[in-house]
Amino acid sequence: MPLAEVEQDEVVRAPSGLPQLDRVLGGGVVEGGAVLLAGEPGIGKSTLLLQVAERLAAAGRPVVYASAEESPRQLRLRAERLGAASSAVLVAGETRLEPLLAAFEQASPGAVLVDSIQAVRSDALESPPGSIGQVRHCANRLVEYAKRSGAALFLVGHVTKEGTIAGPKSLEHLVDTVLSFEGERESEYRILRASKNRFGPTGELAMFEMRESGLEPVPDPSKVLLARRRQGAPGSAVLPTLTGSRPLLVEAQALVHPTSFPSPRRMSVGLDSNRVILLVAVLERFARLGLADRDVFLNVVGGLLVREPAADLAVAAALVSAARGVPLPADAVYFGEVGLLGEIRPVGGADARLREAASHGFRRAFMTRTEGLQPRPEIERIEIATVEELAARIGAA
Repeated sequence: MPLAEVEQDEVVRAPSGLPQLDRVLGGGVVEGGAVLLAGEPGIGKSTLLLQVAERLAAAGRPVVYASAEESPRQLRLRAERLGAASSAVLVAGETRLEPLLAAFEQASPGAVLVDSIQAVRSDALESPPGSIGQVRHCANRLVEYAKRSGAALFLVGHVTKEGTIAGPKSLEHLVDTVLSFEGERESEYRILRASKNRFGPTGELAMFEMRESGLEPVPDPSKVLLARRRQGAPGSAVLPTLTGSRPLLVEAQALVHPTSFPSPRRMSVGLDSNRVILLVAVLERFARLGLADRDVFLNVVGGLLVREPAADLAVAAALVSAARGVPLPADAVYFGEVGLLGEIRPVGGADARLREAASHGFRRAFMTRTEGLQPRPEIERIEIATVEELAARIGAA
């Protein structure tokens, strides 16, 4: 059949009751769509799902919450604490797959939430719950039910200590959307990110604050991420990063210290460690920055993971500032890709980055020459072409 003649099916969405979650999902909960919510134990996955269940039920959609890890009594205690103990939410305290599917068929819900897929087992297999065979088989049966019935499916998946989703990699291929719940359990802030989405863009991000009453959306994450920034301290640079369609302002911190080891350490949190090593080598070669006998530590404040090349210039500026003890301008942001020859290359989304920086009071943007940008008189664009020029602007050693 020619591709142009394939019949199109309209994607039917429903609001989840959390606008930030709807944006990450691409516009709302998709009927018949399967969503995998992954994160470390205790990060807030069950809390988020319980709030979604309560809001979907309040909107008139029948909801079944399959609690395979907690008893229904434990679930109600947590729901009362969150103010989400709705009589419209049906609870199934069952770990076996076959009775769960029979209960779903009888209730005909509009949404099914399974917490968690690692705790569900099928009588068709003799392996224990959480094994590769059980996780794959149970997830496949649940996804088949969602596609056939049109019910939206949410699966909770735990991650290993390495940060990957526990179980087979094929679990990510079975579902339509993969959401990652990130953040430190000691911190009150959580970050929800879409790493796969068949019904919307990937890379979208939302921030929540964990309170006694549950997860509360953070309307302005940039303000929160920069709230405790120490101005006037060497080694701090602000990066307007682009996560999906939403720009965020984050702080990249660098600490450079004489090493006491035969080989200097290169440690980074929230950044690609291999890319950090490349940036250190480029700065040593072209900016004449002496880092061969110094330890280098880098951190993205707030627990955010930044993987885009646009962070190169901010990281380089923070390293030069920390190595020379010269503070960077408090009203400046930095973004751009750094090549192995020391050149600075343009990156996408420059207009959105500049708009976000200007809206939070920043008046200067260090970047490379970029064509086709909209005039923005409230923020000055300072064009730099190489890391040598960057180092010269920060100050002589």
